[in-house]
Amino acid sequence: MCYFVVSGEVIGLSIIIIGFLLLIGKWIRVKSKILQKIFLPSSVIAGFIALLLGPEALGRILGELGMQPDFLSHGIFTENIINVWSEFPGLLISVIFATLFIGKKIPNIKKIWNIAGPQISYGQTVAWGQYVFGLLLAITILTPIFGISPMAGALIEIGFEGGHGTAAGLADTFEELGFAEGADLAVGLATIGVVTGVIIGIVLINFAVRRSETSVLENPTDIPEEKLSGIVEEKEREPAGKITTSPESIEPLAFHIAIVGIAVLIGQGILEGLIALEEVTWGAWADTEIMTYVPLFPLAMIGGVVVQIFLQKYDTKNLINRNLIQRVQGLALDFLIVAAVATLSLQVLGENFMPFLLLAVVGIGWNLLAFIFLAPRMIPEDWFERGIPNFGQSMGMTAAGLLLVRISDPKQRTTALEGFGYKQLMFEPVVGGGLFTAASVPLIYQFGPVPILILCSVLMLIWASVGLFHFGRK
Repeated sequence: MCYFVVSGEVIGLSIIIIGFLLLIGKWIRVKSKILQKIFLPSSVIAGFIALLLGPEALGRILGELGMQPDFLSHGIFTENIINVWSEFPGLLISVIFATLFIGKKIPNIKKIWNIAGPQISYGQTVAWGQYVFGLLLAITILTPIFGISPMAGALIEIGFEGGHGTAAGLADTFEELGFAEGADLAVGLATIGVVTGVIIGIVLINFAVRRSETSVLENPTDIPEEKLSGIVEEKEREPAGKITTSPESIEPLAFHIAIVGIAVLIGQGILEGLIALEEVTWGAWADTEIMTYVPLFPLAMIGGVVVQIFLQKYDTKNLINRNLIQRVQGLALDFLIVAAVATLSLQVLGENFMPFLLLAVVGIGWNLLAFIFLAPRMIPEDWFERGIPNFGQSMGMTAAGLLLVRISDPKQRTTALEGFGYKQLMFEPVVGGGLFTAASVPLIYQFGPVPILILCSVLMLIWASVGLFHFGRK
């Protein structure tokens, strides 16, 4: 990790600039019909604006034109601002994962399995398949032909299933393991995944309606204007969250942020404990290090689960409001995406264009084929409505999955949305940014790609068998 010293003013200015860029991104989204139709988030638009005006685009162009080396060498932003932005993803991803389960009642495993079992088996099959095909690509083409590290085999799952947050959050891990370009490739894949995921998803919805594959949707082209523009009509607006504490005692938002902070601290404690345990057990016995390279965010998620279990038992006054927790999560995600895209290295993508293109094509191809051929055979009822959110998530964002399910089942006549929510409880702790996602790169580094390929292949086949032969027969 690269450490640098900046003033509080620079950090504050960096936050203000991201806020300003988000407003510009929102304005462009409202004005552009094309961007509305592909549902491109304002945060991604803002990130691209910052990227174009930063050192990787404007700075390089001015350098090629013979400008003085120090004049606008970092675009219109200073070097300190770029450095601060580069640290944001690693910090904010822990906040995002800590909030995943806080304020959301955790049901028993049996209920989760009965409602969301088919979606869990399908989602797990796709996730492990991303590792399988990514590692096969790395072993057969990327490493021998292009000289890319075999750790690239994990990039499809990290970028697509994990999304911007996971990709950017693993930057330090990639750097420590000697594959620094992996973070830029993963963020690039996440960006490709978000854009193509929504576009392909909407095409699939229209195609499914024409083929009578949907259970409830008749005309998905009639999407309300407020959904396209992202501005909620005044009569439809709801409170962002209920006030559960008196502002004169403690501001409700501050109280909820403090709860999230406790979850992150618990996660940090778990991580430090695992590192210490590794040093005196398997790390010392086999001279291997795994936990040292695992980032904080998957453990922050476990910290959030611990906090939620405690609250379910002892919070008799229901002080936690899930909507406010989601606002904290959304704020962190928007700022993270802007910072991650803004600090993306175009040079790295250019130098590794063919490997990047191959990873994107293989990832999109597997996700699409799995949805077309596996989803209807694994999900016995309302397969399209229950499968499309998993497709959206597998392409880069849980939000994309939610968007697609709300288009395909706007009145929630099926169990698609409920099952998708329950699915996360047995999905995200492991893959999609969970423990294995975070540990996959160190595992490949320590043991090589072949053992991890075998492990992922076995898990993919197990989950595929559960989906096809257990749920698929119902």
